[in-house]
Amino acid sequence: MPDQLHFTESAEANALIASDPMALLVGFALDQQVTVQKAFAGPLVLKQRLGSLDPAALAEADLEAVFREKPAIHRFPGAMAGRVHELAAHVLERYDGDAGRVWRDAADAAQLRANLAALPGFGEMKVKALGSVLAKRFGLAIAEPLVPSHPTLGDVDSAQALAEYQAAKKLHKQEWLKARA
Repeated sequence: MPDQLHFTESAEANALIASDPMALLVGFALDQQVTVQKAFAGPLVLKQRLGSLDPAALAEADLEAVFREKPAIHRFPGAMAGRVHELAAHVLERYDGDAGRVWRDAADAAQLRANLAALPGFGEMKVKALGSVLAKRFGLAIAEPLVPSHPTLGDVDSAQALAEYQAAKKLHKQEWLKARA
């Protein structure tokens, strides 16, 4: 397990998402229409405000109020509070509150893909990105088939690599949009 995932400018936030599987899942849930740095700083802010990232605590809390507190955790606090609540309830119900079981319980890549895809708000892009992080940063061999050919957060191992990833992601998105047109 890495000491940090270099997805934010905060060493504390980077350490939290590396050490706490629920924090990592919450960061991925928030990684939508905000910067990577804002999304993955969210779990630390949430933990500081709520006192815990335990799925039971998240499922029971009024997360919308916590998300809306200034500065807001996400640009869409109501929707993301709902998404994190759904995620916490899913982890609580399906994995007895142990977010790491999402990947530890997977016997193979197909089951890992299914486990990740079943998470609320996790579409194909997030499945590939989280699979890449699990394979490249955590050394999870069964996640390797999920790693796409394009750059993902799994390639980020430093602040410099994050800047390079964001530039490559922007270019990849432009190429993808051209191909769709």
